[in-house]
Amino acid sequence: MKEYTDNEIIECLRNRESYVVRYLFDRYLPMIRLMVCQMGGNSEDAKDIFQEGLMIMLEKIDNNQFVLTCKFKTFLYCVCLNLWKSVIVKRHAAENYFNRRIEEDSGYDFSEDSDENLRQEIFKTAYDSLDEVSKTILKLYWEEMSPQKIAEKLGYSYGYVRKKKCEAQAELIKKVKRHPYFRIMTESVGILQNKKKPITISNS
Repeated sequence: MKEYTDNEIIECLRNRESYVVRYLFDRYLPMIRLMVCQMGGNSEDAKDIFQEGLMIMLEKIDNNQFVLTCKFKTFLYCVCLNLWKSVIVKRHAAENYFNRRIEEDSGYDFSEDSDENLRQEIFKTAYDSLDEVSKTILKLYWEEMSPQKIAEKLGYSYGYVRKKKCEAQAELIKKVKRHPYFRIMTESVGILQNKKKPITISNS
């Protein structure tokens, strides 16, 4: 593989030379994939983050005042790391939202008595079992992209995106409740809550 200097990479990106983009994918995507996977993501997440990171860097490079003050590799890694951290925060917010919805529907409070890792596993398993369109729309929605922008990005109508998002949320909650671990958690919390109730002794 031909190696490029940082200055060559920047100039090629400014000129939108496609071969340097392929070079960056081959050279640096494995590094970003390792980082994302170590922080709870998967290969598809890494590819999305890498592409978004490149778009951000293109915007910066297009500014004639831009000056690279570190290695290109370091700059790209930092951009992707910050993007992935932002996604993690939004996903956790989404998980908390659905946990609250499930708690309200089931009548149980899992905040103190359930294991956080188990709750995340239940949520991830349910999410991964959705169809690809549902997963993509929910992911973009959690990243605070408006339904109109999602429709434009994916090539769907605005009405379809709104309807699909609601259906996907409902399906996700249903799948979470059907997860065998969720039932175990529900039963366990119910037992714990019953144990906390005071015992009354009849005088009769």
